[in-house]
Amino acid sequence: MRHAFAAVLLCCAAFAHAQTPPPAAAAPGASAAKKELVTKVLQLQQSSIDAMARQLAQAPVIQLMQQANQALQTQVPADKREALAKTIETDARKFVEEAVPVIRERAIKLAPTTIGVLMEEKFSEEELKQLLVWMESPVIRKYQQLAPEMQNAMVGKLMTESAPVLDPKLKALGQRMRAAFENATAPASAPSAKPAPKAASK
Repeated sequence: MRHAFAAVLLCCAAFAHAQTPPPAAAAPGASAAKKELVTKVLQLQQSSIDAMARQLAQAPVIQLMQQANQALQTQVPADKREALAKTIETDARKFVEEAVPVIRERAIKLAPTTIGVLMEEKFSEEELKQLLVWMESPVIRKYQQLAPEMQNAMVGKLMTESAPVLDPKLKALGQRMRAAFENATAPASAPSAKPAPKAASK
C-alpha cells in the first residue's frame, strides 16, 4: 500500500482537525528548550500534515478512477455507465474518508521522530525561534490554510485540461504493458519436427 501512496489531487470533504502532535523525541545533546521549540513548530505544521494525509489517501484512488473511466467508456453499455460511475465514485470517496484518519494518525506519531529529530539536529535554538516568528505570522498562517485549496484548484484544472492529451497515451501504454507481459509469460511453442532426410539419389 505504501508504494502506491505518493501522488496528489483533489475532491472530497474537509476533515476534522487532528490532535496535537506528541513532544518531539530529543536528538542526542538537544536541550529541553530546543525540544520545546521543535514541538511548537510541529504543532504549527498540523494543517500541512492533514493536507499530506488527504493527498496520500487520494493518490491510489485517482489511478483506479482513471482506469475505471477508461473501462466505462470501452466495456460498459452506454445506458449503464452513469449509474456505475456514481457507484464507483461513492466507493472511492468512502475509501478516502476512511483512509485519511489512518494516515493522519500515523503521520502525527511519526513527525516527532522524523521531522522533529532532523530539526533538532539541523537548527539552532535561535533559528527555531526565528522560524516560529515566521510561522506564527497571520499572513503566513492564512497562506498555509489556503494552500490545499489553491493546490486542489490548480490540480483539478490541470487534470481536466491534460486528460484529453494524456488519457489516450496512458491507455496505449497500458495496452503495450499488457502485451509485453503476455508475450513474456506465454508458454513456449513446441519445436517443429525436422523433416526426414532425403534418400541419396544413385
